[in-house]
Amino acid sequence: MALEKQTPHRQWPAYNTIWRWHFYAGLFCIPFVLVLAITGGVYLFKPQVTAALDAPYTQLTFTGAPQTALAQVNAALAAMPTAEFSAYQLPETPHSAVQILVGKKENLTRVYVHPQTLQILNIAREDDRLMQVMHEFHGNLLIGNWGSYLVELAASWAIVMLLTGVYLWWPNNGKSMAGIVYPRLRSGSQRVFWRDCHAVTGFWIAFFTLFLLLSGLPWAKSWGGLLKEVRSLSAGKEVQQDWAVGRPQRKTAADDEHAHHNHHHHEDIMMFDYSAIDRLVGTVQPLNLAYPVLIYPPSKKMPDWTAKSKAQNRPLRVDMVLDASTGNIKSRKNFADRPLLDRIIGYGIAIHEGQLFGWFNQLLGLLTALGLVLISVSGVILWWRRRTPSTLGAPASRKQLGEPTRYSQVLISLILLLGILLPFLGISLIAVLLMERYVLRHIRSARSFLGLS
Repeated sequence: MALEKQTPHRQWPAYNTIWRWHFYAGLFCIPFVLVLAITGGVYLFKPQVTAALDAPYTQLTFTGAPQTALAQVNAALAAMPTAEFSAYQLPETPHSAVQILVGKKENLTRVYVHPQTLQILNIAREDDRLMQVMHEFHGNLLIGNWGSYLVELAASWAIVMLLTGVYLWWPNNGKSMAGIVYPRLRSGSQRVFWRDCHAVTGFWIAFFTLFLLLSGLPWAKSWGGLLKEVRSLSAGKEVQQDWAVGRPQRKTAADDEHAHHNHHHHEDIMMFDYSAIDRLVGTVQPLNLAYPVLIYPPSKKMPDWTAKSKAQNRPLRVDMVLDASTGNIKSRKNFADRPLLDRIIGYGIAIHEGQLFGWFNQLLGLLTALGLVLISVSGVILWWRRRTPSTLGAPASRKQLGEPTRYSQVLISLILLLGILLPFLGISLIAVLLMERYVLRHIRSARSFLGLS
């Protein structure tokens, strides 16, 4: 990203500089983009996948009335004698198993209990469930908070890749939309075919890709953590958010989603008389809240029983505080009652996960994920076909260096603004610019290898 010397015939940044920015941003991002696109594409269909995996436990045979909720909880605890009760998940249908969340320390286990016979139908560790693995892989590459940092850095540079790509794609004339809005499939040229696959696909998915990148930032360990700290300082107390930041330190009943709640950490759960669960199930079940609905026992931080709808379509979510002695609802908070910022982020998360507006949301997310795979693969092919042997550098641009660089200052201003709003991007931008300007350009072999000449 060298600063080309300004002359009457060349502006900064010149076209080749922007081209190089796009190339190196892509070179860094592509492995992460592929991982995020594939895992995110799978996670879009979490409701369908989970339903298919749980199908053996949703068509149960009953010969009599179900046992009490307390008996079901005790059956789950008897199957896991060293565990503690974490949450009771209401059955999705009258023929479904009850799912009891039990655990101790970091280990949370889901126990499937037949509501009538109390037979243990299945025991599954939360961390081993397919959608939980996809969630962790997508959010932190299965390596905890360091993975979250890498994903956030890659997402930040993916925004640079996207903006520079749109700039390079922007047509200079309106003579034809071929190769701009639709690919030239009959050109007979392999180069034109892969170029159009890359550019045209990038154009069609650019907006939604940018939305996915930005809506994913509240989960990131660095940016999301900073946002929470700023909000907590403004509020004068710790803000409770309905989404996870980085890798949760303790497992809770909601970890199979993109959220967790600090109220129910296992080390905080008190020894308690759980007999109130029968009254509370009788209160919550008739409300028909959006599935899944979980009832949590008291803890040191939350002395009351609580019930939560954990629907992925977050505008349907409800939080309630319950009175154990009477079974009454002490307070209820709907999505509309949350602060404006929480609602905005909640809508973004629901769209990000493909759940806000049904199958079309899932289809849009899937097409974007497939498009990201296509532009990543086509970008690598284009680089490989045009690269200079024994170099990593960006292939030479086919555009003349002296050609006017229109609106480049607008692009740079936008990237600098993003560098301020996204600290990881800003810090890495400064590091790369300093490295290229004061180190790499003075080492001839490195300059040649990286295409800085």
